[in-house]
Amino acid sequence: MSYLVAALYHFARFADYASFRAPLQAVADENGVKGTLLLAHEGINGTIAGSHEGIGNVLAFIRARPELAGMEHKESQASKMPFNRMKVRLKKEIVTMGVDTIDPLKSVGTYVEAKDWNDLISDPDTIVIDTRNDYETAIGIFRGAVDPKTKTFREFPRWVAENQGLHNKPKIAMYCTGGIRCEKATAFMKEQGFDEVYHLKGGILKYLEEVPEEESLWDGACFVFDERVSVTHGLKEGEHELCHACRHPVTPEDKLSADYEEGVSCPHCADSYSAADRARFRERQHQIALAKARGARHLGA
Repeated sequence: MSYLVAALYHFARFADYASFRAPLQAVADENGVKGTLLLAHEGINGTIAGSHEGIGNVLAFIRARPELAGMEHKESQASKMPFNRMKVRLKKEIVTMGVDTIDPLKSVGTYVEAKDWNDLISDPDTIVIDTRNDYETAIGIFRGAVDPKTKTFREFPRWVAENQGLHNKPKIAMYCTGGIRCEKATAFMKEQGFDEVYHLKGGILKYLEEVPEEESLWDGACFVFDERVSVTHGLKEGEHELCHACRHPVTPEDKLSADYEEGVSCPHCADSYSAADRARFRERQHQIALAKARGARHLGA
């Protein structure tokens, strides 16, 4: 059995978002859908997985809210359920930049369809910026893109302030996994006085879905926030796994390193934790193995 994975977000004036939490959780549970959905005054964001019928029912329930009727989503497949549970959470922001004045409903960059993206980022008058975090860019990036190497999206405004060279070219092209971070990033750039600001509609996921691999300017895999860890061209599942110590994606080559111990360490975090931390991680990994032997799933996996 394969599972349908739906990545979604929608910015809206959603004053009554808190009251939507319980009924949304209930509908997801009734349909066997798992994942994480974030609700805030500015809309909804998240990724869910389940049967085609179950996902369809949840999406229909969300779109029945007038504020969320125009929500779009992107679909891919997973060979096994990529989430342990269903969580509907209330947040201050559905994607956290930490700049209160940014409102994507007032002003954002110009959307660029996946089929037109190559032309834009190949233009010598364009600076291409990856708005994702360092653990995401580590496994894949568009050719020639600038990598801010941020740890969190909150660092992005400061990075822009410290890089005045961004003004050296007239066009700014920005991208992220599914499009949501670019809604705020392009709104922020326009507030900072950049005129020609563009972003990839549907994000990397839409590009990998629609652009043939032989025409692609994408190198590597795209990090996704579920147990698949990464996807490649055609949205096929990638080869990466997640280090459960540091949450960094791990390649097959990383697993050959002397620094790799499943669930305990990897080359990215070998020197980052104490002996006590390692002991705790080993015990967690032991419990995961016991749960797997029973045919169950450990919630810490």
